[in-house]
Amino acid sequence: MFNVRSFAAALLVAGSLVAGGFLVATTTGTAAMPSLAPIADDQAVSAHAPYLTGQCGMCHDASEPDGKSPGKIADDVGALCATCHYDMDQEIKGSSVVHAPAMMSCTACHNPHNSPAPSLLVEEPKNLCLGCHGEIQQTITEAAVQHDAVIDEMACLNCHNPHASDIQHLLTKLPFDLCISCHSHDKPGADGRVRTNFATLLEENPYHHGPVEGKDCSACHLTHGGEHQSLLVDAFPERFYAPYERDNYALCFRCHNEENMLDPETTTTTRFRDGSRNLHYVHVNKPDRGRTCRACHEVHASENPHQVRDAVPFGPRNWMLPINYTKTDTGGSCARTCHQTLSYDNTKE
Repeated sequence: MFNVRSFAAALLVAGSLVAGGFLVATTTGTAAMPSLAPIADDQAVSAHAPYLTGQCGMCHDASEPDGKSPGKIADDVGALCATCHYDMDQEIKGSSVVHAPAMMSCTACHNPHNSPAPSLLVEEPKNLCLGCHGEIQQTITEAAVQHDAVIDEMACLNCHNPHASDIQHLLTKLPFDLCISCHSHDKPGADGRVRTNFATLLEENPYHHGPVEGKDCSACHLTHGGEHQSLLVDAFPERFYAPYERDNYALCFRCHNEENMLDPETTTTTRFRDGSRNLHYVHVNKPDRGRTCRACHEVHASENPHQVRDAVPFGPRNWMLPINYTKTDTGGSCARTCHQTLSYDNTKE
């Protein structure tokens, strides 16, 4: 009778069992498959039940044993796995987006014997994914700002289903719902900063920024890593004051008209004007202490039209400086503390 433990020991001595020199195609080249041979029991984190119990005939055709091998695989690998893992097979067949390795062979990611990683994975999840997705690995490695979800223990599995999904990119939820599912608590992130609780923010503030209203976080944020604060896709001033330079506002000008900040006088580009005096220009376009967008606007949602803030964090202590904005039919007003109460009327001649 074939002895699975002797077979495993022989493989460990002889070297490794390579799946026929199998190579996985990647976006940046090819990644060699790790060995599918059993590893020593004391190195294994997970093990396949048939292997543990010595029932090699569950997967191998042992009708012609040669003493060195348990025999050929009894069927196509995917079909063989499906005889036990029926639910997973049905999930893959019933999904509109399927991971290529799941269509190709379960052993592209799983060792059918035992493994040093959970769920019989041939490597830890993050390393396994990045072995094929080299372009994502490059993004993560080179990113000045990293996403907590990408670098923690679960890594890719925080957002992606490794087998199949009905959502593009194998996401586990619709993109906006996925983002909100993490960004709706008051716990600090890896850098110690407490993030905004977006479920509360959006529920309590009826005026939502266009991308938020459209449930499109990716309009402003990257997901795997980036060069700008808060994973923004482009530059946005971090402070209350900043000199006016177009490149400082590259994020905003992806959607908003730069002429709002360039013309001292206008009757067309903005309604934030007193007659023709352009008040966006007055606030923002200064060579040294221009008020940045964040000085007046909340970037996600606000209680006021145009996402005008009630108050803005000011100075190193983040004192909440009140704006006291009131909207009228033809303009509005702001009361102390930035300045004395001032009003504007965009119908004024």
